[in-house]
Amino acid sequence: MRNLSVLLFACLTTAVFAQNIQLHYDFTDDRDYLTTTVEMFKPDAYGSTFFFIDFNYDVDEVEGVSESYFEIARAIKISEDVPFDLHVEYNGGQGQFFTPEGNVAYTISDAYLIGIEKTFLSEDFSRGITFQAMYKYVRAIEQDSFQLTVVWFMNLMDGKITFNGFADFWGEDVDYDFDGEIDDDVTFLAEPQIWYNLTENWAVGSEVEFGYNFALTEGWDVFPTVAVKATF
Repeated sequence: MRNLSVLLFACLTTAVFAQNIQLHYDFTDDRDYLTTTVEMFKPDAYGSTFFFIDFNYDVDEVEGVSESYFEIARAIKISEDVPFDLHVEYNGGQGQFFTPEGNVAYTISDAYLIGIEKTFLSEDFSRGITFQAMYKYVRAIEQDSFQLTVVWFMNLMDGKITFNGFADFWGEDVDYDFDGEIDDDVTFLAEPQIWYNLTENWAVGSEVEFGYNFALTEGWDVFPTVAVKATF
């Protein structure tokens, strides 16, 4: 499941980073399903807006959309004299899983974030990195917490290869075995991607999800995908 993407740099780099649709195939034994991602980035005179929507399909015995996830973020310029931007964000979603008695729905906890971000770019705009430090409120468990995020991109071989991704580290109380006791309260998620840009509008590549205490899974998990991306 994707988080903030390299589209934060869209207005500063090549057309590869415009609005796009990605199709990923998770091919491990634990995951064998398709995911589509729709991303949009729009800069303006006051900052920029970014959102993405993920849909997972045919997970286990559920037919059709098994899980959906939505994230929207706004970077707000404070003034020319302030060396960072204000960052506000919302994320949440829902899904379903199969039981013999019928599918059961669940929600992905609403989270509200506010903080600051700072971007560093190379002189030729071929590389960049953004750091974000945020206060995070998870509504379902009424938890005040934090999130640290890093987003990066690199264009290589005259733009034919793009390496981008993000890493998140945040606090959230998690009860893995549903016994009423908190088993852990920190989560890490990173999703580096690499793309071979066939044209300005089409790319093929891969993403690898590195998760620690993510999605109700205790400890580390690694999930690679193969993917295609259409850019508009």
